[in-house]
Amino acid sequence: MKKDFYLTRYALIIKRLESSPATYSQLEDYLLNSFEFQDAGIKSYSIRTLQRDIREISDLFNLSIHNKKKGDNRYYIESRPIMEVDEYNQKLLESFQVSNALNLHPDFSDFIFFESRKPTGIEHFYDLFFAIRNKRVVSFEHYNYKNKIMTSRKVHPLALKESKDRWYLIAIDTKDKILKSFGLDRVNYLDVSDNKFREKYNYNFREHFKNAFGVMNLAEQKPQNIVMKCSRHQGEYIRSFPLHQSQKETKETPEEIYFEFFLHPTYDFMQEILSYGKEVTVLEPKCLVDDIRTHLQESLNRYLES
Repeated sequence: MKKDFYLTRYALIIKRLESSPATYSQLEDYLLNSFEFQDAGIKSYSIRTLQRDIREISDLFNLSIHNKKKGDNRYYIESRPIMEVDEYNQKLLESFQVSNALNLHPDFSDFIFFESRKPTGIEHFYDLFFAIRNKRVVSFEHYNYKNKIMTSRKVHPLALKESKDRWYLIAIDTKDKILKSFGLDRVNYLDVSDNKFREKYNYNFREHFKNAFGVMNLAEQKPQNIVMKCSRHQGEYIRSFPLHQSQKETKETPEEIYFEFFLHPTYDFMQEILSYGKEVTVLEPKCLVDDIRTHLQESLNRYLES
């Protein structure tokens, strides 16, 4: 068995057992017939390897896989991890599967094409992660795209948030004690101090961002019910790849699909809706409808003036 193939085995075992319990023979048949095993030229998978893989899956992904000793002797996933761990595990598995494919096949560049846009600021990720875990004061310079100025910041880092392939630092600005977000792509001269901050902040960020779209919900706002209708074409895409965890499908006609969301009608969400053009129409709440109408009218005026 190839030593660098174990992550692919883990991913395949989890995928198979998530669909239904399986005996060793069924698992072996599934693995050996997978394209991953065929591509790697692997012809056997022993019960001893399966038992070792199950132990390591438990340690790495916090997934408990057990064997029904009586009856059909099938393996099954006993429990799923809590939501935040599950999200992490899914990201981890996806990364492993892509990385393994790239490592095994040097000619991947002939078949796999990544976005040409390269994310920036990731070089600060672990430093900030360390600072958050150890309550270290952080200083840096941050560029504001709107004002086009660079400002010096000293903050108490609390969390990291991903949004649309960008990472943001969520932190308390020591200047005004306000919770703010800072794009890592706009951070320069980062310094993690040896000094620790003693303040205890009781933010529950999972709840804090539960009804948020993006990272623009740092103020205390109340979420609202948002109703929109989509063309059949666009609705199918939104159905298969939900915009938000609160998304619910409420109505369907031959031409349109209706969705409801419970979230903050932030600028980020409005920009997302606008990106769909005439394919999506917001029906409620009135404040968001008015904001979109105003934005579209201002855009049209710009074209009429040019």
